[in-house]
Amino acid sequence: MENFICTTCGVQAEKSVAEPDTCTICNEERQYVSPNGQAWTTLEEMIQAETYKNEIVQEEAGLYNLSTSPNFAIGQTAYLVQGRNFNLLWDCITYIDPKTIGEIKKLGGIDAIALSHPHYYSTQVEWAEAFDASIYIHEDDKEWVTRPSDRIIFWSGESLELAEDIVLHRVGGHFKGAAAAEWKTGSDGKGVLLTGDIIRVVADRQWVTFMYSYPNFIPLPASIVERMAGQLAGISFNRMYDAFHRIVQEDAGAAVQRSAKRYVDALNGELFDT
Repeated sequence: MENFICTTCGVQAEKSVAEPDTCTICNEERQYVSPNGQAWTTLEEMIQAETYKNEIVQEEAGLYNLSTSPNFAIGQTAYLVQGRNFNLLWDCITYIDPKTIGEIKKLGGIDAIALSHPHYYSTQVEWAEAFDASIYIHEDDKEWVTRPSDRIIFWSGESLELAEDIVLHRVGGHFKGAAAAEWKTGSDGKGVLLTGDIIRVVADRQWVTFMYSYPNFIPLPASIVERMAGQLAGISFNRMYDAFHRIVQEDAGAAVQRSAKRYVDALNGELFDT
């Protein structure tokens, strides 16, 4: 029995004797099955290959980014937030090995793991077991969990306070239960928002965007983006980090609001004439 990992999305399935026929995460319009066909690996195979290593880099006081080199699957970045007496792993990466565990324990370990959406569930149960941590997923995305665990806590409502300075917000959009993490004491007390790719920073780092599917270029309706912007208008944050290590360094709250307006204007045919 193995916990097989989809090589396209990097999400781990529950134990099975043989490789699953399909990947639940990839086999729908927000993701994709590789043109080369469905393929699987295991964490044990990845470690034994000695191909991958994790890099842990400090972003600012109390915040570290975690990424795997070379890129595996989607290639996202996870973040370790050192809150007030509470360490949060925001989103997850697939590869985890003893070296990574040792380095993170030196930084105080992990008290909880919170996920923005199913594409980054990765090997979340492996991480939770390594650090004796709970996993927080919004109940609206419960159906996408491919490896069940007693460590998973399905939270409900529009927000959840994990610690004195860390709050999860259900934003929706990309997935119904899609969430962002507000770190109130980040950016020298001016606030940080961690968004996965529920909201992505674009090439021009003063702007962000919103999508239903990024790989398949399916936009969100204007009404959904307006609702998301309205929710985020009530949160104070100066800096924003997305899942691919793109950062809005200053005045990120305003960047989200003007980006939402531009997005809606474009969909409504009011931004340009071409």
